[in-house]
Amino acid sequence: MQLAQTSAQVRQIIVEGAQRIEPGTVRTYLLIQEGDDFDTQRIDRSLKSLFASGLFADVSLRRRGDALIVTVVENPVINRIAFEGNNTIDNEILESEVSLRPRVIYTRTKVQNDVKRILSLYRHSGRFAATVEPMVIRLPENRVDLVFEIREGETTEILSIRFVGNREFSDRQLRGVVRTSESAWYKFFSSDDVYDPDRLMLDRELLRRHYLSDGFADFRVVSSVAELTPDRRDFFITFSVEEGNRYQFGTVDIEVALQSVEKKDLDDILEFESGDWYDANAIDKAIQALTNRVGEFGVAFVDVRPRINRNRESQIIDVTFEVNEGPRVFVERIDIVGNVRTLDKVIRREFRLVEGDAFNTAKLRRSRQRIQNLDFFQTVEIEQLPGTAPDKTVVQVAVTEKSTGSISLGAGFSTTSGVIGEIGLREKNFLGRGQNLALKFILASTKSQLDLSFTEPFFMNRDFQTGFEIFHVSQDLQDYSSLDTKRTGFALRAGYPITERLNQSWRYILKREEVNEVSSNASTLIQDQRGTEFVSEISHTIALDTTDSRLTPTKGYFTSLQTSVAGLGGPVKHLRNLVRAGIVTQITDEWIVTTSGTAGYIVGLGADVRFLQRFFVGGDDLRGFATSGIGPRDKLTGDALGGEWKYTGRVQLAFPFAFLPEGSGVKGRLFSDVGSAGKLEPSNSNVGDTASVRLSVGTGLTWLSPFGPIGVDLGFPLLKEAFDEKENFRISFGTLF
Repeated sequence: MQLAQTSAQVRQIIVEGAQRIEPGTVRTYLLIQEGDDFDTQRIDRSLKSLFASGLFADVSLRRRGDALIVTVVENPVINRIAFEGNNTIDNEILESEVSLRPRVIYTRTKVQNDVKRILSLYRHSGRFAATVEPMVIRLPENRVDLVFEIREGETTEILSIRFVGNREFSDRQLRGVVRTSESAWYKFFSSDDVYDPDRLMLDRELLRRHYLSDGFADFRVVSSVAELTPDRRDFFITFSVEEGNRYQFGTVDIEVALQSVEKKDLDDILEFESGDWYDANAIDKAIQALTNRVGEFGVAFVDVRPRINRNRESQIIDVTFEVNEGPRVFVERIDIVGNVRTLDKVIRREFRLVEGDAFNTAKLRRSRQRIQNLDFFQTVEIEQLPGTAPDKTVVQVAVTEKSTGSISLGAGFSTTSGVIGEIGLREKNFLGRGQNLALKFILASTKSQLDLSFTEPFFMNRDFQTGFEIFHVSQDLQDYSSLDTKRTGFALRAGYPITERLNQSWRYILKREEVNEVSSNASTLIQDQRGTEFVSEISHTIALDTTDSRLTPTKGYFTSLQTSVAGLGGPVKHLRNLVRAGIVTQITDEWIVTTSGTAGYIVGLGADVRFLQRFFVGGDDLRGFATSGIGPRDKLTGDALGGEWKYTGRVQLAFPFAFLPEGSGVKGRLFSDVGSAGKLEPSNSNVGDTASVRLSVGTGLTWLSPFGPIGVDLGFPLLKEAFDEKENFRISFGTLF
């Protein structure tokens, strides 16, 4: 740029080199116009303004007489953007990440920024050795093709996770706390062993929560450092921590400032007492429990605040919960986000709150549980947002949908029947309406079954569940009872809630039952069952469920009573009653004890109870024994005859495996099953029929594998009769699509 130091005026501005860009557009970026003096500073600022526009690769300004000559070299226009060498990340994802697009002006700055974005994307997927080289292909008319040549490199894994400053917990224990994990061969379906700086921030918070829940109130993470090896293939991660002193609870008290609630109504809420180790999570749970309990007394607006007094010398923390009346807040609006497939109304109808209601945390918590119980969503998060006024709040529900369609595969093994296979197709959220459509097909040497069912959970937009089933079942029971059976029919169902936890349902079934292929060597009691009968039966069930989750309960109890009457048409007449009950107790976060049992009896109404209506115990409900392994049995032929009464019980402890890292998806169990079955009337001498108790113990595990849950059980009978049949090993598995 050559300009004379003079105050002469600019008589003319001439733009040279512009091809696509109009000269008038170039002049708009100038800070000097015709009629202005030749000002060196203003011309210099004009030069910077033209470069800053991003339209030009080069710009020069010079004076020629009274004219200002502006010479520009335009940046090319991008004709096409392509990616080469990317195998793990699709083109669509890369295209959404870069800022450049076809028909956009090419600049080196934008290209370098896009290179950084692509590298960041690869680093978040664990490929820190990735390189990106932008290649420019010149085309006529000042156009270019832009090609990003990518070398992805190998996945950068976590070779080692170390902790510095930890005395109370070992490195191995803390590795089970953090989300990031060391690389291992069996983690090929997990990305937790890939370095992610965002996950490292989560790990710091998980460590803090872990220590605060075990008394270390002064704990802090000093630093978290990720060191990349020279070959850029692995990371060493080091957490430096300060544990501090361990505190105990001192005085624990509740102060209530509400007219309708007294302190004695809340004394049983707290799960910790003076002398226990300090637990920040327990305080949070106590706040929630106190809020929920007060809400049960009809107090919609409550404010629970813990007053904490820490004595560092005696290492004691006193906690007083202040329960006061909170500000009056009403629900202005309920927003639902994240549901791509599921209709809004499917989620809204599970809410115990509606717009305009007084805000109630207990009802909100119950709403969240009901939405989770649908089993349509991977996560359900409910957040309170400010409304348009101080006394109004917006409830936002954020859900992450998961696959609700499934292909289930099942397998079992028995010493008498061998391998049994099962295939099922199920969609729990049909068309996003919350409807359940299922088709099951079982094919094995001993059983074939075709079952189609449909359930509408909210019939005519009311909390009234309806549904139907169509089925055909053919069983080869030659190994059990020396006969074959066929059952074909349909069922109609309807149910509705009486209260929040108490439900009532009705079911009508009409089926054709056939007993055929009776062996000539079968028991005479079996041979008498040959023939075909129609069964018309109506059932009534009332069920109470107080568990905290229908899918994975950790506490609460459940019970149900089912009464069935057959004889409303058809020759088969009987009365059947079946009772189920159970209680779930949480010892620690992941150690769960479940105690459950069933009892049933059936009596003929003017006729004997037929073979297919009797109770057969063993297998899934009494592990360690084969299917139909206990109960009345012909001593001469070994045929299972079925019982007219039964009971089973189970105590099971579910627990994690300490030697496996968190997130492995493997849970173990110890169990003890008990049960028996028999006839209401004395049997003849050829029939083994006793009311003696059968007892088994065993162990098993469940792996939530990428192919679905896989379960294995080993059961061993302790109390049994000589005519019972054992089965020590059972396995089942499934997968999702």
